[in-house]
Amino acid sequence: MPGTVWSGQKSRPRRRRGKSRRTVPSGCARRNKVRPVDYEINANKYWNDFYKIHENGFFKDRHWLFTEFPELAPSQNQNHLKALLSENRGSEVPACRSSEDGSGLIREAQHSCSSVSLGRKTQPPPVEENVTQKLRHLEVCADEFPGSSATYRILEVGCGVGNTVFPILQTNNDPRLFVYCCDFSSTAVELVQTNSAYDPSRCFAFVHDLCDEDKSYPVPGDSLDVIILIFVLSAIIPDKMQEAINRLSRLLKPGGMMLLRDYGRYDMAQLRFKKGQCLSENFYVRGDGTRVYFFTQDELDALFTTAGLEKVQNLVDRRLQVNRGKQLTMYRVWIQCKYQVHKAVIDFTSEVTYAQPAEGASPTRSPSMQQ
Repeated sequence: MPGTVWSGQKSRPRRRRGKSRRTVPSGCARRNKVRPVDYEINANKYWNDFYKIHENGFFKDRHWLFTEFPELAPSQNQNHLKALLSENRGSEVPACRSSEDGSGLIREAQHSCSSVSLGRKTQPPPVEENVTQKLRHLEVCADEFPGSSATYRILEVGCGVGNTVFPILQTNNDPRLFVYCCDFSSTAVELVQTNSAYDPSRCFAFVHDLCDEDKSYPVPGDSLDVIILIFVLSAIIPDKMQEAINRLSRLLKPGGMMLLRDYGRYDMAQLRFKKGQCLSENFYVRGDGTRVYFFTQDELDALFTTAGLEKVQNLVDRRLQVNRGKQLTMYRVWIQCKYQVHKAVIDFTSEVTYAQPAEGASPTRSPSMQQ
């Protein structure tokens, strides 16, 4: 579970042979002979080669997603749709749900109910507000794009061969859910599209470079409910991370959420890198040419908050994994984050305006607002 700590074995001295102690290179002085820019230029080739070799046998389907990220669970989408339906029942006032919907839904349900009932407990929302909301929805759906008629949209960036996308589609059968997925590797996207579980009416897979500032996503701004980043942000050059997050944040609706799980600082994978594999501080290249960065919580928080998102969760997940077959003990460090677009609160209370007071006079309520 997130937040767990390593077992008592952490404090037990580990056996070492001779003086072969591995540490993180200070200042990354030990560098590969190949220039770092070469890995950036040929990044597409390295990832295509990776998926050509491993195809869909390297990663396992991530069914743990629904435990770590309940925002992706079917109940979340169903309750979201019920909320939309309740808002369109004419003169009926939407009723707040019980706490059985889950902690994430309690905030959203109470938020919407309190804003509607504030000051007008027996009256429906103003007609103007309903019309405005419908017009904004039509603005998104007016342009033809994949999934334009969906009411709940999820995008996974760095989808690989679909180990996140397919569990979502197979678990959630609601026809109004639409899932987008993209990857830097055209080979990976082709493997997704040729998978027997791929349904073009519910999913759209496309090739996209997360770092390409000139290439837009196939969805309009303010149209996505969830964006998923699972071990993908760490694969790009650190200098381009902020702008990538900025562009993604503009695709989220008010209240939309970005979910991330990635490598944490001093994870076992970082400590096992050999001489010459460090490209820059905490940024390494693997033997196959693919790259990986190891984050701290503060670094990720800065990336998301700079993009205008609010923190919902930012935690370190430390796990002790034991491979009994190979008699290996592995200390893993991952970081899990949830950041959300601020959800505007509509205040339906009577607006109070004040006339500009004369010099030396106290403010008075304008005649049009006096009761």
